[in-house]
Amino acid sequence: MEVEAADAPPGGVESALSCFSFNQDCTSLAIGTKAGYKLFSLSSVEQLDQVHGSNEIPDVYIVERLFSSSLVVVVSHTKPRQMNVYHFKKGTEICNYSYSSNILSIRLNRQRLLVCLEESIYIHNIKDMKLLKTLLDIPANPTGLCALSINHSNSYLAYPGSLTSGEIVLYDGNSLKTVCTIAAHEGTLAAITFNASGSKLASASEKGTVIRVFSVPDGQKLYEFRRGMKRYVTISSLVFSMDSQFLCASSNTETVHIFKLEQVTNSRPEETSTWSGYMGKMFMAATNYLPTQVSDMMHQDRAFATARLNFSGQRNICTLSTLLGSGTTEENKENDLRPSLPQSYAATVARPSASSASTVPGYSEDGGALRGEVIPEHEFATGPVCLDDENEFPPIILCRGNQKGKTKQS
Repeated sequence: MEVEAADAPPGGVESALSCFSFNQDCTSLAIGTKAGYKLFSLSSVEQLDQVHGSNEIPDVYIVERLFSSSLVVVVSHTKPRQMNVYHFKKGTEICNYSYSSNILSIRLNRQRLLVCLEESIYIHNIKDMKLLKTLLDIPANPTGLCALSINHSNSYLAYPGSLTSGEIVLYDGNSLKTVCTIAAHEGTLAAITFNASGSKLASASEKGTVIRVFSVPDGQKLYEFRRGMKRYVTISSLVFSMDSQFLCASSNTETVHIFKLEQVTNSRPEETSTWSGYMGKMFMAATNYLPTQVSDMMHQDRAFATARLNFSGQRNICTLSTLLGSGTTEENKENDLRPSLPQSYAATVARPSASSASTVPGYSEDGGALRGEVIPEHEFATGPVCLDDENEFPPIILCRGNQKGKTKQS
């Protein structure tokens, strides 16, 4: 799904729209406007069903929802240094925090909440909003570019490590330590994103011609895709599908590219019997004698599919989401046999992690008894998280924070 988030003619409906964001599992869309913000469900292909709307805070430019829970984080142009956390079903403010400069972006998962300023990143424990770490020794980041794994068992954080090159710093939000530095691109970064499990990291530079995918946490290059050759573009959105089989990229052009993450085998005996297969094999063999830059270009995969928009030159965001349609009876029977995806926060957080052998410190519903995790004491500050049943309550204690002069330096 793609949504336009750009400047519209004065007086138009779109002129009131200031920001868009999808939640972590691509089941909800949040829209910030001059009058407030709105939350929509993405469960239908026919229409967007509004879940909630609020006009209490005007001129919203950041709005982030935690999965399908009642927790939403909002930042307004009227107070650009203040982050407000709400429980929208109850209509109450959980807490607000003020920072030393304007908030550029916010990322959150079930365990961590990140607040990115131009020259610092604040890492909070989402259960009680305690400040765990402040990363101060980072290059200037005027766009607030950063990414957070939605998998709470690792909570990896990625952010630019250089002003002049496409270096990515991979940071562990659980152990609060730097993992590695990835030399991703020659030019400066434009977009970075994790897949759902936090095992892959995709990036694009300001040129927007090449998109690379790296393994996490070792930072080894897994895939390299070429978006284009002639025209430099600004990649505004980069997102994996929830099953990590596809990667979608949108830019300020009219074309949205979808790449398929699959390993291409070198040996294709069925193609050698044809003229095209023979020429293709000879062509790939010839790349071994070409300059490295040319050879790398020949081996880069192209888009698996593309979609064309009816506009260009405007910033937009995209996501890859599975929407349930009517389907046939046989299709419905087949879908019934598949395990259903959890749609609520509490159901999702109770799901076992994909890497059951993980021993990284972090939150778990069993208190670490089953996996032997080392859980910090502050993780139990307010008891187990519960945000979707009849007795729901905010996971964060009511607080009024001010981060000026209260930073824990890295």
